[in-house]
Amino acid sequence: MTLARGWLLLLAFNIDLAQKTLREVPVQPDFEAHEVEGRWFTIQLATSHRDLVLPTDPLRLSLHSIRTRDSGDVDFVLFEKGEGVCTGINITVHPTGLQGQYQGTFEGGSMHVHFVSTDYNNLILYVRFEDNEVVNLWALLARRLLEDPTWLGKYLVFVEKFHLQKAPIFNIADQCPPNRA
Repeated sequence: MTLARGWLLLLAFNIDLAQKTLREVPVQPDFEAHEVEGRWFTIQLATSHRDLVLPTDPLRLSLHSIRTRDSGDVDFVLFEKGEGVCTGINITVHPTGLQGQYQGTFEGGSMHVHFVSTDYNNLILYVRFEDNEVVNLWALLARRLLEDPTWLGKYLVFVEKFHLQKAPIFNIADQCPPNRA
């Protein structure tokens, strides 16, 4: 199993009761990709398949930052820590032509990203992975580790609406050597 595939399985899981199509997921009106560039912390993660989200799982992965390119592509910079070794991972998605929606491919499948809601200090992100099955992930991200009650409330509306299960959160990027991704 490739590292990227392992990451996908760890973070996003099949949602039987949740959204069936991408159209059910909202997108930030007037979204400006370059405004989300920079450092982000994961505040909340949610999925509907609790059996695949084990707090004792030794794999630790966290979002470090988001970068944009002149082409309109968006790069997610992640760090994985396993067995004491920290590895950087870059995942790139491309604009779909629809506001705030991006897609990319990985070995054996595709992914769709929706920037659901943001004030550019807080961000609700939806990621849908498709290979042999459809897997979904919702994340509440912030520029600081503080949990904003207003944004947490907005996020929890989606958690309830789509019958999601909270997942463990790991913000390990500060524990990794710089310039590894």
